[in-house]
Amino acid sequence: MKKWTYVLTLLTLVLVLAACGSKPAADNNGTNASGNASGETTKLVVGATPVPHAEILNHIKPLLKDQGIDLEIKEFTDYVQPNVQVHEKQLDANFFQHKPYMDNEVNTKGYKLVSVGNVHVEPFGAYSKKIKSIDELQDGATVAIPNDATNGGRSLLLLEKQGIIKLKEGTGLEATARDIADNPKNLKFKELEAAMLPRALDEVDMALINTNYALQAELNPTKDALFIEDKDSPYANILTAREDNKDSDAIKKLVAALQSDDVKKFIEDKYKGAIVPAF
Repeated sequence: MKKWTYVLTLLTLVLVLAACGSKPAADNNGTNASGNASGETTKLVVGATPVPHAEILNHIKPLLKDQGIDLEIKEFTDYVQPNVQVHEKQLDANFFQHKPYMDNEVNTKGYKLVSVGNVHVEPFGAYSKKIKSIDELQDGATVAIPNDATNGGRSLLLLEKQGIIKLKEGTGLEATARDIADNPKNLKFKELEAAMLPRALDEVDMALINTNYALQAELNPTKDALFIEDKDSPYANILTAREDNKDSDAIKKLVAALQSDDVKKFIEDKYKGAIVPAF
């Protein structure tokens, strides 16, 4: 009997010690290692294109961990699924698009998505493997542009600003090739999915490429682009959430981290003008 009493006492002691050892370490203020008083960790799943969005998110991941946010980053190489999956609640937020693109998605597809903060601007540029200057663009040349409404319109507006084409009066952000009123060089326009544009450079004379895809293709916008948007471009890349979670504590912490001085320095040091902070 004494033997069993001893065994039970020893087992109880082991369980108590194990329970004590499982508690998060607390600092002198009673805050545990996860950075919050309760010790609870909140998982936040965010969709992003690899460059630069996922790179920026990975940079702030340790900071968010200290604040009790377990940031999981899901990478996408297209502009469709990130919004679909936030809408369907497979993601908590996404970071890949500018507001005109998101607004178009909301208006055409009925998504309950909102912008919760500007992060950076990716100046849109024109690239070529066949010419070194826009003056070399020949009559009848083929120009590739994104096939989505807002980025396609963005590329045409940039071409108009360079004096290469002229759009119909009153044409807005959703301009298409059908809205071209004057095309002195008789350019042929080829509309492709944005992610495919860098790969099309061997087949076309010039392509208008989103900076994230240019960077992925190891193109340097400040050196390789024939011309590029001004740094005051209104197309700031945003963090997108849903109407039902935009005010959550986790989303607010994510926004604060993305708009911090640390991220501003990270963007300036790493991308050297290829992308610029927008906060």
